[in-house]
Amino acid sequence: MLETEGKPISCRAAVAWENGKPLVVETVEVNPPSTGEVRIKMVAAGVCHSDLTYFNGGYANAVFPCIIGHEGAGIVESIGEGVTSVKPGDHVVVSYITNCGECTYCRYPKTNLCCRMDELETGIMLDGTTRLKSKGRQLYHYYGVSTFGEYSVVPEIGVIKIAESMPLDRACLIGCCVSTGYGATLNTVKVEAGSKVAVWGLGGVGLSVVMGCKAAGAARIIGIDIKAEKFDVAKDLGCTECLNPNDHAKPIQQVLKVMTDGGLDYTFECIGHAETMEAAFESSHLAWGTTVIIGIGTKRDLTLNPWKLLSGRTVKGSKVGGSVAKELFPRLCEEYLAGRLNLDKLITHRMSLDEINKAFDVMRAGESIRSVILFEVDRALQRLTEVEPDFQCTKRGWKM
Repeated sequence: MLETEGKPISCRAAVAWENGKPLVVETVEVNPPSTGEVRIKMVAAGVCHSDLTYFNGGYANAVFPCIIGHEGAGIVESIGEGVTSVKPGDHVVVSYITNCGECTYCRYPKTNLCCRMDELETGIMLDGTTRLKSKGRQLYHYYGVSTFGEYSVVPEIGVIKIAESMPLDRACLIGCCVSTGYGATLNTVKVEAGSKVAVWGLGGVGLSVVMGCKAAGAARIIGIDIKAEKFDVAKDLGCTECLNPNDHAKPIQQVLKVMTDGGLDYTFECIGHAETMEAAFESSHLAWGTTVIIGIGTKRDLTLNPWKLLSGRTVKGSKVGGSVAKELFPRLCEEYLAGRLNLDKLITHRMSLDEINKAFDVMRAGESIRSVILFEVDRALQRLTEVEPDFQCTKRGWKM
């Protein structure tokens, strides 16, 4: 039994005190897990654009002060009463897409959503209380996961055990980035061999779509981004060609329809802008094309002419790739360990918790694919250097 079991833990976390303000690294108190909960010592957390959208006021239901972050991997420190799927010492990835297995959503085979998410998105745990405090104030949870802290309490239904051989800095990306993109190709639309696809946005999610399409056997995978420096990585991961819309006099949808003899089988929008969503839709084939909306953050409604749907086009949304986490997460870890899923190239920056706002700065500037926060910097860096001799520290963060 650990000496911390059953006791509050004082640790550091990045707190969003107010809407739109930079995160502040504070000392926080993380109470023990209650019934059906797990307290996790976080090892690594991915920095996702959804986090930026949240503390910049892009979510109508955002609550402050809170600890945000939703891509995380770590080690179970203690468990609450009734927890059976994990035990102290297990390596885990957290998922903000819960799976209680009992609600109407979980029992319906055509969705990966869970009714308990509606409760967790209010910032409190399933019993109506929180486990987090700082400076005498209650802190809210972010969808029950709050990964930007050295410790977090998560409902068991959002905790997935993984193999101990899986590097946790890669594993954290499976919590959203990779499962969202890769899963969309497997579950939301089931891309077929020989398909023609295009992907808007070559960040972590978009490149995960690329890898999923490649694994499915797509014949043409066209990557679209205004940052041409991402094209080499995109081609390494599966893009057959890449386009920068700014290099073309005509709208990109017109360029693509000419290139693909009338339109694409599947288009994936991973940016979150209404304009690129509409371009993705217009680029899909009139008779059978499917557009998958993955990105969030658009500030206006989509404008779609209903006449353009009558011939057979479809538009679908995808949350965490339409995937049930407890089924997909371990599978993705196995794919990585077998050398069939390249997560290494998605991580461009590794930073300490104190550099959390810098991670968002490089994201805004389009200089990163994915930044990962490492909570035990010295030990993590030593381990990475041992297994990857080319690993080095750069002034923008730790980079391969």
